[in-house]
Amino acid sequence: MAVLSAPSADLKEKLRAEFVGTTLQHVIPVPSAVLDLAKLEVNCERMLDATDRLGILWRAHIKSHKTTELTRLQVGDTRTTHVSIIASTVVEAENILPLLREYQANGRTVNLLLAFPLFPSAVSRLARFSAELGPASLSVLVDHPDQLASAAAITRASGGHAPLVFIKIDAEYGRAGVVPSSPACAELVDAALTAEKAGACVLHGLYAHAGHSYGSRGDWAAMDYLVKEFEMLSSVAAAVRDKSPDHPLVLSAGATPTATTIQHPLVLAGLDGDSDSSAASTHKVKSTFNTSKLAGLTLEVHAGVYPTLDIQQLATHARDSSLMTCKDIAISIVAEVASVYPGRGADGTTEALVHAGTLALGREPVAGKGGDYSGWGVVMPWGAAAEAPGPGPDFPRVHGGWQVGRISQEHGILAWKGRREDEVPLRVGDRVRIWPNHSCIAGAGFDWYLIVDGRNKGREDEVVDVWPRWRGW
Repeated sequence: MAVLSAPSADLKEKLRAEFVGTTLQHVIPVPSAVLDLAKLEVNCERMLDATDRLGILWRAHIKSHKTTELTRLQVGDTRTTHVSIIASTVVEAENILPLLREYQANGRTVNLLLAFPLFPSAVSRLARFSAELGPASLSVLVDHPDQLASAAAITRASGGHAPLVFIKIDAEYGRAGVVPSSPACAELVDAALTAEKAGACVLHGLYAHAGHSYGSRGDWAAMDYLVKEFEMLSSVAAAVRDKSPDHPLVLSAGATPTATTIQHPLVLAGLDGDSDSSAASTHKVKSTFNTSKLAGLTLEVHAGVYPTLDIQQLATHARDSSLMTCKDIAISIVAEVASVYPGRGADGTTEALVHAGTLALGREPVAGKGGDYSGWGVVMPWGAAAEAPGPGPDFPRVHGGWQVGRISQEHGILAWKGRREDEVPLRVGDRVRIWPNHSCIAGAGFDWYLIVDGRNKGREDEVVDVWPRWRGW
């Protein structure tokens, strides 16, 4: 099977020989993308633990990082449970194939969902993927009846391995999917059931993504989006079962803000606590889960950026400060101060130039109100900026310290937010680490991640591994 843009084992070893043992103060080139293994492991284990304790399925999205190594953490590399992952591009599916083969050889069942509505040019590559891994290894997403012809083509070309189909439901995000109770939704349900009877596919479930939950701002407020997702999926499940009684279905809901809210202590403990400000929401979640399970529906949550987190996720307050602060962000971009401009900033503050602009940090804003954080990244307290404040519990409404105030292709302008007399000085040649607004977009500018481990006391900045990224579509 042809794999596009697959990093070779030789490349990884060459990168390890070059970088392992060096420190972030000395690595070349900069900018470089850095992941902290200690934080990644905690963030991944929290999701695995939560879904285990709640008895619901877990599906890990790999689009944010596009690496084999982090996928292992997301699915629990040493576990024996079923492996469910999501890819946004076919090249991700092709590159993760060797790992899925490894898991199969170790007795784990596997399934990959291409979480983009199925398109004809993907058929041949997805059919090869399905043929390699066998029955029930491939899932596809549909939101239009015409896409079912491509599902049938995959079945024929893969040797009869019918793909599992998720119907994509528009959970009021407006990006893709059919609206529940709409004529388009009813037409798609009919078409999917007809295709299933013909052996072209298996109607496996219903899928929603509440991307608009990124706009939540109160602690645990994203939980209400999760409830809404499952309520909408349940309504479509009822419509499916009106036409095909007792049809087994998986209801898959999520986005990092909504999926991570199941880590709420009251949800995991199975308790109702009136003293907790989010008690009403946790009660709704548990009631929704119980109702769906009693109806014989299987529940699944999915998420992607939760291992690395980023400034966008911090702004959502999807979890409270007991489970998510700036110290949980695992990704940073190392950049070098190329110049400083005393007095050029607001109220006579300094500005500084770093060699990290749009191509290193991305250009995706954090939605907010007037006065809220509106930068393109936040300098973490580290190195020369060790005394600079990081985002606190009232972020993004309250924000300060060094931020990326303006960007162009390769230029990033650091601006000091706060009183001039509190400014933490930066000099030419200083290195800084920047938390990006959106991890998925920032990572796309790099061919690999440098891995550090914050548990190595006194050597927190030492590179311990290098993880090549996949590229292409």
